[in-house]
Amino acid sequence: MQLIHTIDDLRQWRKTVGRVAFVPTMGNLHEGHLALVQAAKQAADKVVVSIFVNRLQFGQGEDFDQYPRTLQEDASKLSHAGVAVLFAPDERELYPHVSQDYNVMPPHLQNELCGRFRPGHFRGVATVVTKLFNIVAPDVACFGKKDYQQLTIIRGMVADLNANIEILPVDTGRAPDGMALSSRNAYLTAAQRAQGPQLYAALSQVAKGIVAGNGDYAELERAAIDALQRQGWVVDYIEVRHADTLAVAHVAIATWWYWVQHVWAIPD
Repeated sequence: MQLIHTIDDLRQWRKTVGRVAFVPTMGNLHEGHLALVQAAKQAADKVVVSIFVNRLQFGQGEDFDQYPRTLQEDASKLSHAGVAVLFAPDERELYPHVSQDYNVMPPHLQNELCGRFRPGHFRGVATVVTKLFNIVAPDVACFGKKDYQQLTIIRGMVADLNANIEILPVDTGRAPDGMALSSRNAYLTAAQRAQGPQLYAALSQVAKGIVAGNGDYAELERAAIDALQRQGWVVDYIEVRHADTLAVAHVAIATWWYWVQHVWAIPD
């Protein structure tokens, strides 16, 4: 595996190879990241993984300075996983003018869901991903479904900007108890980690309700929030959204039509 730190060297390497799959990360890699790498290996001849802790997507008071930086350990994992190139630029390499005057501004979705609590986060994500796409020039880029709002924004950005890149979504990596794998899980105390699977259980109940035909999404959301609050959680949000667009989901059409037919006895 080659470890490349500069844009020029990465671009020179890119000229020598064919189909490339790309996995952008902030490092401190776990099995979820390695699952992205395995998906990338199935999609292309060569895999490039980037490691860059992107200041632009961290808000005031967030953990930019504390975010774990484990390049040596990450490089060993990626080498064993069969990655062709690890691209690990420093901040001045990726932001040569220090400030980023030109940014990629996502639509209003950036201010909803997680974005309500992390203003500017998705602008930072969209900007750095665009820069990395321009540098790596991948044919395929792999993103985890765990950060589903991010995945949706990146998909929309690629489509709107006519980027010739296939976005490949990869299922969320989970521990045996259902807890989603995350580099930030290391911040949790033992007690908090023990509570973590409760979130997955609550979300699973919402999904089961929808699959069973319950179209009262607001009630499903309230039930999940109540279940978590009873266990001591402070819940920012649980919302049922359209899987493709993350638009607000309304009462299912099938449920509404059933209500019209049976309550108002409208003939077929």
